[in-house]
Amino acid sequence: MFVGITNTPRDYSWGSATAIAELLGTPASGSPQAELWLGAHPGSPSRIVDGSSPHGAQNLAEWIANDPRDSLGGHKQLPFLLKILAADAPLSLQAHPTLERARQGFEAENAAGIALDAPNRNYKDALHKPEVIVALSDTFDALCGFRPLAEIREIVALLENWQTESDAAGSAVLAPFVSRALADGDDASVLRALVEWLLGGSEEVTALVRRVSELAARNDPSMAGAYAASLQTVRELAAAYPGDAGIVMSLLLNRVTLSAGEALYLPAGNIHAYLKGLGVELMAASDNVLRGGLTPKYIDVPELLSVLDFDPLPVPYIRPTFPSDGVEEFRPGVPDFVLARIHTELNERAAYRPDGPAIAICTSGSFEIHGERSDTTLERGQSVFITPEEGAITFTGVGTVFLAAPGAPA
Repeated sequence: MFVGITNTPRDYSWGSATAIAELLGTPASGSPQAELWLGAHPGSPSRIVDGSSPHGAQNLAEWIANDPRDSLGGHKQLPFLLKILAADAPLSLQAHPTLERARQGFEAENAAGIALDAPNRNYKDALHKPEVIVALSDTFDALCGFRPLAEIREIVALLENWQTESDAAGSAVLAPFVSRALADGDDASVLRALVEWLLGGSEEVTALVRRVSELAARNDPSMAGAYAASLQTVRELAAAYPGDAGIVMSLLLNRVTLSAGEALYLPAGNIHAYLKGLGVELMAASDNVLRGGLTPKYIDVPELLSVLDFDPLPVPYIRPTFPSDGVEEFRPGVPDFVLARIHTELNERAAYRPDGPAIAICTSGSFEIHGERSDTTLERGQSVFITPEEGAITFTGVGTVFLAAPGAPA
């Protein structure tokens, strides 16, 4: 069964006013449109398009609850949430827990009597939240994971060099940061201590954030080297979140610019922030977010430190495989999801078999879609829920479709 679905984009303040509307050919609302959610997440379940509603259900969550056998087949729940994300300003620094940590945290907060909607609640459910982001815009900027300590020390040296010889006060402000960055120990231990200090809210850190923001604002020619993008990010973050410790935290992280079609995989413990761009995001259907800066929302520093992976890693690109003509597949190896990109030209045909219930959105062109039980058409901007009984699906047309489905069983 193919069931048409839609939703209203979330109007978070960091969202673009035009990017989602331009991508999907829909009217702009005049307000920020940050995320279009496609799934059964209770925060914003997809609405079922008039005329295709099974058993009179108004949204996908309601239908799944009323008829799990037909909607999900043998699956207990829809394990993923597909989004179109359009960032016109930086999102918060954040990380997500492992499945085991999420279960422990959820149970502990329930036992403590913390309401699910309390501002100091970390765990809204017992699930992890790995995610993949595929760039749709020409460039998509992000921070993701800790960079090698050797690079951080090079940045620290640059900051010291930008001090004038007579600026003893400025050097004194940098000194606690410098000493911690140069401390003995393995990279992960040094980074953990550095992050804990930065998030401690001391007057030293407040002065450091102000000083680093001032140095980056100079934007002199000597800043045009290997870390030019990182210093530009400091300037942008200082404008958006003045005084926030996340401004300095950004210098500890990999700064990446994706080109259209490139993707990142962000597993549990990877601290990250999307900065600017349009992309397709696919994640496990969880609300568990541990924030680390660039936000007025609650930051639980001890819990964040327990979740973060402090080992420096390369930029976590995920490369697609090509299971058949016209199909790219981003498969991170988690049971929650896999993302397929179907792209055809000259009225070509592509085939793909999702492993369970699926959601597809057409981002360009149009397609005739045939399953083993029924068929439908999908135009630019339209989305559809696909029940497992459809089996192998063929796409005939010209354009691009992104399809989300469960991943390999655990």
